[in-house]
Amino acid sequence: MTIPENGLLLRIFVGESDRWEHKPLYEAIVLAAREAHLAGATVLRGAMGFGRHSRLHTAKILRLSEDLPIVIEIVDSADKVNEFLPTIDRMVDEGLVTMEDVRVIKYRGGRGEPAE
Repeated sequence: MTIPENGLLLRIFVGESDRWEHKPLYEAIVLAAREAHLAGATVLRGAMGFGRHSRLHTAKILRLSEDLPIVIEIVDSADKVNEFLPTIDRMVDEGLVTMEDVRVIKYRGGRGEPAE
């Protein structure tokens, strides 16, 4: 799989406790991105954050939170990311979705991956 040099970064901010069809929302989004043959997705777990309601979520020992911030990042061509947006719209009830232009410098697999 290749990505054009000029692509899009789709960034989705949700809570760790958000669900989609009985599974974590972040997991469901990554699986949907894989099913849509997007180039890749990464889930990042935040140590601290707040959103629209200004409720602080933190991983500090004295204030354990079960709803830490989660960021899912997906990079691919503009066409493929835009095609995936209706899926995100259906899945994300609360959160923030952003998109920005990116310049892809390198996208390679491991040594055992067959050449395309």
